[in-house]
Amino acid sequence: MRAGLFVCENSTHIDSVATPEDALFRILTFCLSMSIAALSPAQAQTVPQSMAQIQLSYAPLVKQAAPGVVNIYAQRVVAERRNPFADDPFFGDLFRNFGQTTPRVQNSLGSGVIVGSDGLVVSNYHVVGQATEIRVVLSDRREFAAEVVLTDEQSDLAVLQLQGARDLPALSLADSDGAEVGDLVLAIGNPFGVGQTVSSGIISGLARSGIAVGSGRGYFLQTDAPINPGNSGGALVNMAGELVGVNTAIITRSGGSNGIGFAIPANLVAQVVSQARDGRERFQRPWAGVTAQAMDAALADAFDQTIPAGVVLLELHPDSPLAKAGLQRGDVILSVDGGEVNSAPEMMFRLAAKGIGGQSVLEARRGTDSREVTIDLIAPPESPERQTRRIDARSALAGLEVMRINPAVIAEFGLSPDADGILVTQAQDLAGRVGLRPGDVLLAINGEPVQSTADVARLSRAQTRAWVIELIREGRQLSLRFRL
Repeated sequence: MRAGLFVCENSTHIDSVATPEDALFRILTFCLSMSIAALSPAQAQTVPQSMAQIQLSYAPLVKQAAPGVVNIYAQRVVAERRNPFADDPFFGDLFRNFGQTTPRVQNSLGSGVIVGSDGLVVSNYHVVGQATEIRVVLSDRREFAAEVVLTDEQSDLAVLQLQGARDLPALSLADSDGAEVGDLVLAIGNPFGVGQTVSSGIISGLARSGIAVGSGRGYFLQTDAPINPGNSGGALVNMAGELVGVNTAIITRSGGSNGIGFAIPANLVAQVVSQARDGRERFQRPWAGVTAQAMDAALADAFDQTIPAGVVLLELHPDSPLAKAGLQRGDVILSVDGGEVNSAPEMMFRLAAKGIGGQSVLEARRGTDSREVTIDLIAPPESPERQTRRIDARSALAGLEVMRINPAVIAEFGLSPDADGILVTQAQDLAGRVGLRPGDVLLAINGEPVQSTADVARLSRAQTRAWVIELIREGRQLSLRFRL
């Protein structure tokens, strides 16, 4: 084949080439070198030395990372109520609880990430939570049974242990605090059950904290790498092949990817995995004992801030580590361990990623004065004792379960830091029929204050037909009046 003659922008000729492929490589290399020569030394990069370097590919990265991502098939048994009025637009609501319940097997499909060569896998709670049978399939088609060893519904994370697994290809975890908007990432998972699939994109947002997942709101990295059903629990990896996040949710109108996906940052994943290795069954966060509000433009004006930044402390429990460090209501938290915080979930994420047992340095502002305070990262105290008690069938409030509110109960049930009294945790049988609900805080029964669960048990045995129960429900004080 005759050698060709090619011309690029600088009118330089390249001839005497053996093949068109050689000619293409030389002309691309030459034109690229001319462009690089026009850059400053600080901007200049190495000229590609091969056609493979010109034809950039994610293939080497995928070969490195993909074996560490698994497919998960989970089954759970749910109680399904057979209701002949279920599809009726009117009677469906009226007879919502009509009919008998029957068990039904529900299947779920998702992905997971190997984080330990001994078979430790992290996935989403909504994929494997409450599953009765879990089967995990590796990229090389090996299959393992798995059991859940730790769960955290609030962050939508769960850790699995593969039975009989060893020497597995595990992904290393990146420092997700180093992620920046614009970083290239790959999403690896099993969308729609078609098999392992890779999609590419960038980190398109940081500190996303307004997305509801599971029972609470989390703190996420946002990506435009396509994420679809089945990708949940899969890996979001950076260009070093490290796990930067666990894919967990999308915003969609169609059920498919619209380019807005969310991943749980690797720093929180690392802490969850660490607690799983320590033998915990539930993830435990450091207790802050506060409620906080993000600084907006209106608040910034009231606090004489030019730019809205930080979170304002609204309530502090007396035993809160922040209160013990000298912080008080109205103080503004600007950063935790050097990382900016602009929402309450972001502040709690940074504390949770640090873990229990250490310390964190908070930058706080009061008025025009800024200072740093060091707080201890502790578990919520079980003081006073919660005194869990169930009211027996001989009492007028049979089926009621109550416990004394303490910091651990506040953290477990998401109560306000200033909550106090006796919390209703279950209201079945007669207690449910008279109007009591889980989450109610009991104040008094028939005019007598309740200060312990023993008081509730004693007062529920009163020989009377007329009852008045004072309580707090969703921040409002109510009175339940009924006759038995």
